[in-house]
Amino acid sequence: MSAVAHYIAGVLDHDSLVRIVNELSATADLQPGDRVKTLRGSMSGTILRVLPDGRVVWQADTGAELTGLPESLIREPKP
Repeated sequence: MSAVAHYIAGVLDHDSLVRIVNELSATADLQPGDRVKTLRGSMSGTILRVLPDGRVVWQADTGAELTGLPESLIREPKP
């Protein structure tokens, strides 16, 4: 919603809005084994499982096991 509001206010250009919407849409399809990173890019890791309530459990490259909303992660492009 924030991205749309910024677009309407003229702060965000059309291409950026489309990129944001596409990235957020892709988060709904996260599957175990997918490589992901946080929205800020400060951590990356691998999805371990998707919980029944839609949250994802993922293992950061540091070894920490984390649980969060899929909207907080971006799928990393496959090499």
